[in-house]
Amino acid sequence: MRRTVILCGLVAALAGLMLLGWGCSKPAPNEPLVIGGIFSITGPASYLGEPERNSMEMVIAETTGKGGVNWRPLKAVIYDDEGDVTKARLHAEKLIQKDKAVAIIGPSLTHTSMAVLEVTQKAKLPLISCAAGSAITAPAKDRVWVFKTPQTDQMAVARIYQYLQKQGLKKVAILTVSTGFGVAGKEQLLAQASKFGLTVVAQEVFGEKDTDMTPQLTKIRGTDAQAVICWGTGPAPALVAKNMKQLAMTIPLIQSHGAASKKFIELAGDAGEGIIMPAGKLTIWNQLPDNDPQKAVCKEYATKYTAKFKAPESSFGGYAYDAMNMLLKALQKSEGNPSKIRDELEKIQKFVGVSGIFNMSPEDHNGLTPEAFVMVKISNGQFKMID
Repeated sequence: MRRTVILCGLVAALAGLMLLGWGCSKPAPNEPLVIGGIFSITGPASYLGEPERNSMEMVIAETTGKGGVNWRPLKAVIYDDEGDVTKARLHAEKLIQKDKAVAIIGPSLTHTSMAVLEVTQKAKLPLISCAAGSAITAPAKDRVWVFKTPQTDQMAVARIYQYLQKQGLKKVAILTVSTGFGVAGKEQLLAQASKFGLTVVAQEVFGEKDTDMTPQLTKIRGTDAQAVICWGTGPAPALVAKNMKQLAMTIPLIQSHGAASKKFIELAGDAGEGIIMPAGKLTIWNQLPDNDPQKAVCKEYATKYTAKFKAPESSFGGYAYDAMNMLLKALQKSEGNPSKIRDELEKIQKFVGVSGIFNMSPEDHNGLTPEAFVMVKISNGQFKMID
């Protein structure tokens, strides 16, 4: 009987200590929350995927170093899809079935994202894409488990056409890559032209791995186009710039936001001078007025990224940075439950990120407006804000 009383007393004492949190000590860490990542780390789109992978790892390491989310550490499991649809899909299945990820960041590209979202939708797992295609999240009622951080191709086209309208240009030729990104961009370029009083006088297509676009550009040169709009990612858009210079084509070249990185300037060389494109504010953050709410966020990200990786920051890395920080916000209230994570992502409002100010809703799983873009021009090897 005495032993029973003592045991009961010990249990009561331990319960009291637990209620008090053992004085000021923190609870013991639980199993890590696995965050999956699928990026094009190698291959033609590596200049997208590499900074995205780096940014995701940076945020997870920083968060875990501060104690994790509600004292649960985070673990990044990241795969390279090399820009391949089949590999992206297989990686998604592995993250769900083997790695037990509670959410996935990526992929880098529109066509790989479209493949992965079929898997995550079926598994009811949140996906935050780093690709631009509007169809990734629209309509939201059909993409319940999918979100994205990049500005959409629809927004990019609107900003380009607004700029051309201001310049009094009315006839354009479009040159688009044959991938999902290019197809989506072409749809928007054609759909929005009449709204801005523009006529598309030529439509040409190039392959992601093509090394010479002079045949397409020669056809365009034979039209009355007043500007060329190139829609692509990877090395190909830089080749378009070089080929236009070789053909002595002097009409303006407008690139898509898929070229808005210092890597493009490097690849294009002298042929890049004077090229115009829409870009996120990170590209020219030091040119923003101090009262712009994004300036401080962009500065913080750029400073941390360049210090850690000894490489320039990029808007593409910023997509993953925004995705991770929104996911952290959702994780705070979800206890790692995918369904609750999804619900919390959908509630995000007035979130100031690198890529814009996000206002999610059941009808909008991107949460950005065209104002997330600025128009920039390459001048002396640097981006300069012009609109």
